[in-house]
Amino acid sequence: MELRTEEMLLNIGPQHPSTHGVFRVVVKVDGEKIVEATPVVGYLHRGTEKIAESLTYTQIIPYTDRLDYLSSMLNNYALVQAVEELMNIEVPERAEYLRVIVMELSRLASHFVWWGTAVLDLGATTPFIFAFRDRELILDLLNEISGARMTFNYMRVGGVKWDAPEGWLEKVRDFIPYMRKKLKEYHQLVTGNEIFLARVKNLAVYDGETAIKYGLSGPNLRGSNVKFDIRKNQPYSIYDRFEFEIPVGENGDVFDRYMVRMKEMEQSLKIIEQAVDQIPEGEIQAKLPRVLRVPEGEVYTRMETSKGELGIHLVSKGKDKPYRLHFRRPSFINLQIFSDLLVGNTMADLPAILGAIDIVLGEVDA
Repeated sequence: MELRTEEMLLNIGPQHPSTHGVFRVVVKVDGEKIVEATPVVGYLHRGTEKIAESLTYTQIIPYTDRLDYLSSMLNNYALVQAVEELMNIEVPERAEYLRVIVMELSRLASHFVWWGTAVLDLGATTPFIFAFRDRELILDLLNEISGARMTFNYMRVGGVKWDAPEGWLEKVRDFIPYMRKKLKEYHQLVTGNEIFLARVKNLAVYDGETAIKYGLSGPNLRGSNVKFDIRKNQPYSIYDRFEFEIPVGENGDVFDRYMVRMKEMEQSLKIIEQAVDQIPEGEIQAKLPRVLRVPEGEVYTRMETSKGELGIHLVSKGKDKPYRLHFRRPSFINLQIFSDLLVGNTMADLPAILGAIDIVLGEVDA
């Protein structure tokens, strides 16, 4: 008797925990093997870019918190950077140092969530607990300086909302050696584990040329041996004052993307340490009119977030509100390659592949 198999359509999400938010994937499977995959996005869409056209520039800042809500400080900076460039504003040095410190702390906090959840998707619960334990320490620091725990709303056009509280920089300095020790524990717990390596080595491989064609950025680009980091290649703020490396992978597989993020956490600590040592006294806000009227024109600015290149295309007609505002969202663009990576792999590989892309649905849908 001849056996015959039939393909089956399965819905993964939008409520599935390993879709990392309200993300749906319609997969066609032949047995355990995926033969076709169609991502479905938009469940979280809030129309942020259109709403921004009716808000003043300062009022838009809290909306950026809700994009990649794990990296709110970084999103805040992207918007104020674009406005400052169009207005040709010189930001006080102390404000720039505070910005870099909180942005790199946010990068660490975001990577902790990625590490904990990506490994949890593969069946390991302890790393998740460790990651959230250490993320709490960063959230405490960011809460103390901004007054919030996730949606920080700390950046302002021309500087920051207020200065660091007394003793805060010392707390940040004490956090650095603690976290370096914990990162070694992370590696001991996961990186050399033979089950983990069997799940992620040589999985979902793509080369640098493919990554560039898809417009990938961040660890998804650098994992394929493309040494590009906007903080180094097109420095903004005061990043050109710090010494740090750009980690890259060699094979372009899930493991390489994992290792790039792990090494990036070490580099963030290095940047924070230098910034805390170098920070000068002084003003934390440029002198600006109460109502900001951005000169007529348009600008595109870019920065390196935990997910990759966050770009802002801002068009002004000389009013106190933007004429047009568009966010180039790395989570959304990095997700483009997901379907191709799934085809030919198994259902068990799906969470590992998605976890290595590292998306936040607030940023995918906007």
